[in-house]
Amino acid sequence: MVDIGFIRQNQDLIQAIAERKGIAVSIPAFISWEEKKRNLLKEAEALRNQRNQLSRLISQLVHQGTTEELPELKEQAKAINSQLRSTESALMEAEAYCNELMLLIPNIVSHDTPIGRSDADNVEIKRVGEPSRFDFAIKDHVALGETHEIIDIPRGVKVAGTRNYFLKGAGVYLHRAVQQLAIELLSQRGYTVLDVPLMVRKEALVNTGFFPLGQDQAYELANEEKWLVGTSEVPLVSYYSNEIIDVLNQPIKLAAVSTCFRSEVGSAGKDVRGLYRVHQFAKVEQVIFCANDPALSEQLLQEIVQNAEDILQLLELPYRVVAVCAGDMAQKTFKQYDIETWMPSRCSYGETHSASNVLDFQARRSNIRYRDASGRLEYCHTLNNTAVATPRILIPLLENHQNPDGSITIPKALRKYMGGLEKLVARD
Repeated sequence: MVDIGFIRQNQDLIQAIAERKGIAVSIPAFISWEEKKRNLLKEAEALRNQRNQLSRLISQLVHQGTTEELPELKEQAKAINSQLRSTESALMEAEAYCNELMLLIPNIVSHDTPIGRSDADNVEIKRVGEPSRFDFAIKDHVALGETHEIIDIPRGVKVAGTRNYFLKGAGVYLHRAVQQLAIELLSQRGYTVLDVPLMVRKEALVNTGFFPLGQDQAYELANEEKWLVGTSEVPLVSYYSNEIIDVLNQPIKLAAVSTCFRSEVGSAGKDVRGLYRVHQFAKVEQVIFCANDPALSEQLLQEIVQNAEDILQLLELPYRVVAVCAGDMAQKTFKQYDIETWMPSRCSYGETHSASNVLDFQARRSNIRYRDASGRLEYCHTLNNTAVATPRILIPLLENHQNPDGSITIPKALRKYMGGLEKLVARD
């Protein structure tokens, strides 16, 4: 949520950002309804004051035994009540429209965010490692998974439908190993690790900026009024919803490993082969709460990106960092970097991490405040980033580390979670 005063003073800017992000919302319509709401609120308060004054007068006259004026005063009270009911009805309508429009208004965008409409307009910031080159015919992760009997997609589809899979044996161990690597790295860097709810109330998704615009990407539990989360960012940010954090002189750093669920609406025919775009996956997520200081949250954005980079370097994978353009960013995002890891079978980099600075957008919606040094209440800034997401990370992990003899080398950083195993060797 953006501060209403800022919206009033920067209507053209907010409208331009909405159009750039592809959000259909009219800022002039919102301002008009918001002004109407404020006028109706003043009118309702004035009518309530008149009614209360009249009620006190009638009570006083009754107490004094003076009845001559009572019929006329009661008629006035009746007229005021009727007018108040009409005004309150109009006020409720105006509030509903204001709330509906407010939930569509996007966050502002940083001055250094690239201008663009889609991921094709994202700008490469840096590249670490060179794309793998092979002097033999390589296999993609699906073929490697079948050869080593660690991935079974046909049975996943049989049991659960498209975009589902089974991991088996060493596939499960790799899946868990990359998670444990990320958890230990974040723990060593001061993050508190949480096990979080995977089913949340709708308000948690609204308050964190995933609804209403992303509602078609989530799974609703019938008759439960709850939804499955697509990222543990939702419960992690909501952990402090409607609370005042007394002390925020140091950033609060949280992490969670959780299963995630996404419907992938709109991706029909896209990335249909393999593990790139699936309905169920796991993520280790980073979330930070910090003081309302743009310089500090920018510094922390760089930090959480570096955490993800360090994990990729431990996995010995080539990658690049891109600055995400406004048209490719979510409604809630102020500034975003994506990390794309080299995937040989795609002959391209594929997104594996996404880091965002949201400023106070989520905190305003979630009503998360803290007291500054003077004791004044402020909305905090929130940031988030993927530490690792799997099974997508298994794509570059398997493909980049395959060998001519069909074996797959396990990166050194993962071997302690794999019982010391150095290679996956296909059975004869």
